[in-house]
Amino acid sequence: MHQRQLVILNIPPHQLVHYYEGHVSTVKARTTSGRTIRFPTNILRSVVQPDGVHGIFELVFDENRKFVSIKRINNV
Repeated sequence: MHQRQLVILNIPPHQLVHYYEGHVSTVKARTTSGRTIRFPTNILRSVVQPDGVHGIFELVFDENRKFVSIKRINNV
């Protein structure tokens, strides 16, 4: 069974540079239920916009906690 987490992300472009340069390998984010989770920065590649990564996103992981997908639910 897949596990779904809704996370709130507000990452400006200047901060994303640290992820792409490899200085930061994980993202720490708060879920909509108040939990803190960490995931690899490469998950964000498909959702980066010119103004960064902003909004509420659904992260899906499989039963082995392997990343399956990310999609934007709405903008914040």
